[in-house]
Amino acid sequence: MTDPRTGERRSADRAKTAAVLMLVWVAALWVLEAVDFATGHELDAYGIVARDPDSFGGILAAPFLHFGFGHVASNSLPLLIFGFFAALGGIRRFVAVCALIVVADGIGVWLISPSNSITAGASGLVFGLFGYLVVRGFVERRLLGIAVGVTIAAFWGGTILLGISPANTTVSWQGHLVGLVAGVGAAFLFRPARRPAALTP
Repeated sequence: MTDPRTGERRSADRAKTAAVLMLVWVAALWVLEAVDFATGHELDAYGIVARDPDSFGGILAAPFLHFGFGHVASNSLPLLIFGFFAALGGIRRFVAVCALIVVADGIGVWLISPSNSITAGASGLVFGLFGYLVVRGFVERRLLGIAVGVTIAAFWGGTILLGISPANTTVSWQGHLVGLVAGVGAAFLFRPARRPAALTP
């Protein structure tokens, strides 16, 4: 038999690691925005300029850059919460999920955003993690995951729908939509392999 205390310790360790990771991540976004402010917003130039070959490297940089402190503030809380719950499933899988969302979202923004537009911010990743969490529990057939997804959808579903509406011209709805789709895809792509059922004599 497995000692239940061992499982509890592992769960506590995973939660602590996930919390520290996301707190450091969000703090880094604020530090970068402070640097951007101090340099006269020079970092904004490293965002994604639609269909500009010279800005293709912005696909990796854009999720860490923001257009002002209000922008980074709007992304901080959902990124912290969504990232924490996503990271509870394992740091390696979390990193892979985030990498897929960032790359897919960045390429999508580069391809379909309006000409000469520049896009930056963690919102594409936020929408991706939202989609990942809402779908993951159903894909893995785990009640706790389903409960987390339903709760998150209940609290943030309206905001997400508004964020992917083409009528909302104040945000990059293209980045939000592609990020959301990438997150849903990540839930299927990175689902744990099912162990074969044990045979009994």
